[in-house]
Amino acid sequence: MLADTIRKFFTKSIPYMVGIDIGSHSIKAVLLSEQHGVYRVEEALIELMPKGMIKDSEIQDIEAVARVINKIRKRIPKQVKHAAVAISGASVITKVIYMDVSLSDAELESQIEIEADTLIPYPLDEVSLDFEKLTVNKADPSKVDVLLSAARTENIEARSHAVIEGGFEPKVLDVESYALSRAGQLCVGQLPDDANEKVVAFVDIGAQITLLSIVQGERSLYTRDQMFGGEQFTNSIVSYYGRSFDESERAKVNGDLPPNYTFEVLAPFQTALLQQIRRSIQMFLNTSEKDNVDYIVLSGGTSLIAGLDRLLIDELGIHTVIAKPFAELEIAAELDSEEIEAFQPQLMIATGLALRSFSECHI
Repeated sequence: MLADTIRKFFTKSIPYMVGIDIGSHSIKAVLLSEQHGVYRVEEALIELMPKGMIKDSEIQDIEAVARVINKIRKRIPKQVKHAAVAISGASVITKVIYMDVSLSDAELESQIEIEADTLIPYPLDEVSLDFEKLTVNKADPSKVDVLLSAARTENIEARSHAVIEGGFEPKVLDVESYALSRAGQLCVGQLPDDANEKVVAFVDIGAQITLLSIVQGERSLYTRDQMFGGEQFTNSIVSYYGRSFDESERAKVNGDLPPNYTFEVLAPFQTALLQQIRRSIQMFLNTSEKDNVDYIVLSGGTSLIAGLDRLLIDELGIHTVIAKPFAELEIAAELDSEEIEAFQPQLMIATGLALRSFSECHI
């Protein structure tokens, strides 16, 4: 019966994609389905990755990453062949530019190619460009806001090759901060009723990178990547207690640490993280017409540190919650809902990528 249901579902005309978040310590994958406007989690996976395979958001060993992706491939229905992945880091540039509202898409593309050398600080033969029309500019109705994204081609190719060798066909290459804010729309129900009109900061704290995506409604206002994450916390445990990195990672998760670690390790890390978030929010406020950020939604593995949301509430005075992207979604019966509940904050980017299955422009 289950096999028949899966076969019927995945022969629909929509080419469902699995969202694959290639992180520095693990690869996360989410597969969603949709029926009658309701999303269902068909699969949610986390596979650990050997240390050192990702450095500064760049893949160091394509074959090793592909082997981890192949573990995910074996747990995803064979009918699902397509994948959506994302990039982040210093090699990715996103900016909003202003173009004549009368330009067609083809004319817009030609104009952007002409002006690209003044917009992108890399040699054009080393980057790949994409753009998306947003809305008519409020200050000047003769202009349209256009979101321009650029990334080093070698980084795009490395991710694509890893996905192909892992057994999937890459169909979408996204930017992690945009995948984060897309998944954030599933978390609005955790916030007060006015959240759709307010300024919301989504903060994903990974092992090496902290992503910030600030939105108002469905409009992206600001994004920023910072080379700061939970790995600093782990390295402090290594330094203080003489444990190996892997032992420190496990101790961080299961709480097997000396009583005084709160003061020696945890408090300094929390202070550093707080400074990073405060500085990023201030940079946003300095470059926008907004006066404040109303809400913060935390995600990523490091967001699971007990009391981190309370710390931001106390120190920043901003209503803060831990992301639960699956809170209002159906969970497939064969999945362990309690296990998913525990690690869903780590799956925000993978969820945002999986949501590209339901975008009109996903292929």
